[in-house]
Amino acid sequence: MPDSLRTLIAASRAAYEQQFAPTHLARLERVAELCDPPFVADLHHPRHDLLLREVQVLLTSWGTPALDQETLDRMPRLRAVLHCAGTVKQLVGDAFWERGILLTNTADVNAVPVAEFTFASILLAGKKAQFLARARTARRVVWKDAPHGPFGPPTNYRPEIGIVGFSRIGRLVVERVSRGMDGATCWVVDPYADASAVAAAGGRLTTLEHLLPRVSILSLHAPELPETRHLIGAGQLALLPDHATVINTARGSLIDTAALEAECSSGRLNAVLDVTDPEPLPETSVLHTLQNVSLTPHIAGSLNTETHRLTDRAIDELERLARGRPPLSPVRRTDLERSA
Repeated sequence: MPDSLRTLIAASRAAYEQQFAPTHLARLERVAELCDPPFVADLHHPRHDLLLREVQVLLTSWGTPALDQETLDRMPRLRAVLHCAGTVKQLVGDAFWERGILLTNTADVNAVPVAEFTFASILLAGKKAQFLARARTARRVVWKDAPHGPFGPPTNYRPEIGIVGFSRIGRLVVERVSRGMDGATCWVVDPYADASAVAAAGGRLTTLEHLLPRVSILSLHAPELPETRHLIGAGQLALLPDHATVINTARGSLIDTAALEAECSSGRLNAVLDVTDPEPLPETSVLHTLQNVSLTPHIAGSLNTETHRLTDRAIDELERLARGRPPLSPVRRTDLERSA
């Protein structure tokens, strides 16, 4: 290895124990010079001063404290922060960017399980499976006698699917829908998306006003920004066809919860929610009791061994850095203006 970089892992203990198997540590020892100890849970503790003085690369993850000016001052040799998770918004600020330190994340590979979960949810929602599983009376319905059922017609043939946000995850969902659903039309809304890129993924770029009245399933993949709060409110929900399903695996604040509660309580719309606003929902929310609503506790993203995919990518980045090669997934300050 041309350059053996002094490397430290900084994360919560839970994240470290989940993400860094012995095989990862062995690989790190081949790629870099691991600190002793190789992991700290609290960068702010003064007992780590001597250790931090020599650190050139920091591997971070969930639970890493913000890299403020005081913390960065204790790492004068720091060249790169390789984040073994998704968003870095809470990790870095002005003091970080002023130092010209390389920053990467693993959002690309973290998008994979979310896209898988979302596509599975779309397929199941097309057949109304999540809702029938909650409805004792509905399980006795004979579909040939009641083809529309209590939650709308169960079908995955030639559906019109709406994707809001052509993000990393949104793009993967579009690809899966266009390739995996017979005759599907996948409409995409994103003010920053390139029409040719959307088309290459199998989607059709359009406007929210055009999309909403046409789709049987609406899936949200936009970032949490001030301008996206309640992007889907009462007015937008009212435009959806009867028995359409709203799927949210992005951020709870994208939907006006009160408006969604009203639509789902009436039975007009169905919902599949892995994220909510607030999160978790209060026990008093009617969404807990409705048969046409499926709630999961924010499980779409990387969990358990899925997080090893993120660690592998971060070590790939470290190896490229040591060999003087460009990073796979650099994060720039301007990227954070439009990302989650």
